[in-house]
Amino acid sequence: MTFEQLIDFISTKMKMSHIYQPLLIRNLVDAGGSATLRQLAQYFLSQDESQLIYYENRIKEMPLKVLSKHGIVSKDGELVHLNVKGLTLEQKAHIRSICEQKLQQFVQKRGLSIWDYRLLESDPVPDSFRYQVLKESGGRCALCGVTKKDSPLDVDHIIPRNRGGSNDISNLQVLCSKCNRSKRDKDDTDFRSNPPDDKVESCIFCSKEIVTRSIADNGLVLAIEDKFPVTPGHLLVIPKRHTPDYFTMTSHERQCAEELIRYFKNEIPKKDKSVSGFNVGMNCGEVAGQTVMHAHIHLIPRREGDVEDPRGGIRHVIAGKGYY
Repeated sequence: MTFEQLIDFISTKMKMSHIYQPLLIRNLVDAGGSATLRQLAQYFLSQDESQLIYYENRIKEMPLKVLSKHGIVSKDGELVHLNVKGLTLEQKAHIRSICEQKLQQFVQKRGLSIWDYRLLESDPVPDSFRYQVLKESGGRCALCGVTKKDSPLDVDHIIPRNRGGSNDISNLQVLCSKCNRSKRDKDDTDFRSNPPDDKVESCIFCSKEIVTRSIADNGLVLAIEDKFPVTPGHLLVIPKRHTPDYFTMTSHERQCAEELIRYFKNEIPKKDKSVSGFNVGMNCGEVAGQTVMHAHIHLIPRREGDVEDPRGGIRHVIAGKGYY
């Protein structure tokens, strides 16, 4: 092929569904005309903004957080610093050596499974199937109910590929990225058979009123002030989707709820110095006193002297059983 023919192909004949073709040609030109598949893959990775963003977030969520806690590194804006200064050439070489040793020991123990959540399939799900599955999901995770507005959605193989699962549309479901990472290749549950409820018209906690009363929002849950507080500052933390009680909340919803509870546990005493304790509780089922059959968690601030004898706390839900 001549230079002119190549230019003509790129300019007039190249049909693109992605950036891959011009990216490959450009990289081969930069490499002097030839490159290995591994070299090309590394180049593609360096140009993939979504992958770069993914690993930026991955670094912030795990190694940076852990190493900062131990005082090994620190972060200043977008700059990350190793908190050991003035290393000699020999010291740097020693650090590299023992880090490499730790890496090799881990890889030998786990193999490629250390990257199994990011491995690309050699036989990817056809785009038409992916579109259909996402469309039928209503833009919602089949496990936790989170929507595409709150979290990236993945097309998951119900029976994992490494356990014989196929790309057939009957083996595909939509999970948010967090649920998909948690599931990994250890589970073959079809979460579509029990889809998460969205809203129930007759439920007060599904109503628009609850949204207007919201004083805080943490993705899958929100917080409101209790209409009939047992003490000033009494809050309810409520999942946005309709689900009967605490036990039917997903782990993702419970995590969001716990984060919101911890936030208010720290914030409430700042505004009210008299608060020195809390009760956190859920009523699950009519016999346990639940009157609104939509999961909700009570956060009740406690103050010294608010009852004559606070011993027993939550045990007082059954009369006479608080003291022992």
